[in-house]
Amino acid sequence: MRRYILTVMLVMVTIAGAQAQRMLPGQKGLEVTTGILSNKMPVKDYYINIAMTLFGKKGHYGLGALEYGHEYALYRDLHLPVETYLAEGGYSLQLLGDIRKMITLNAALTGVAGYETFNRGKKLLPDGAIIRNKDGFIYGAGGRLSLETYLSDRFVLLLQGRARLLWGTSREQFRPSAGLGLRFNF
Repeated sequence: MRRYILTVMLVMVTIAGAQAQRMLPGQKGLEVTTGILSNKMPVKDYYINIAMTLFGKKGHYGLGALEYGHEYALYRDLHLPVETYLAEGGYSLQLLGDIRKMITLNAALTGVAGYETFNRGKKLLPDGAIIRNKDGFIYGAGGRLSLETYLSDRFVLLLQGRARLLWGTSREQFRPSAGLGLRFNF
């Protein structure tokens, strides 16, 4: 009987103390993020991003992402669509985090390459004006600061602030954005 009671107590202590292990080296995650690109038309200027993450040691992780961005440029009373298709790769470092890894603050540096198109390739406007901006390949570097909190053992809520510096574009090179996302860790 004494052995039975000790076994039950050991099992109860083990179960009560068990917690999910998070951010294990080699653990992968899939994240979807969406957000705003400007404050001119925050509802219409947006991006959607899908990324894969691969955790390394100490909560750091590598990431690879694909992104679609949609903005409007104003010309008189016309809203001309500007679309970007980007691929991004980089590494994120955990800056701060609690011992249980419930909330972490991460900073990432990334490389970015993609394609940018204006007015879906149509250069002539209804009033006879010609768009001088050129569609083409863009590239650059980016950074992001993300606050991440675990909703459960596998789901992570992300709040991100991002900035990119792009070359090969006829628009502004510095592009800030903010977003909200969800990651599922496998």
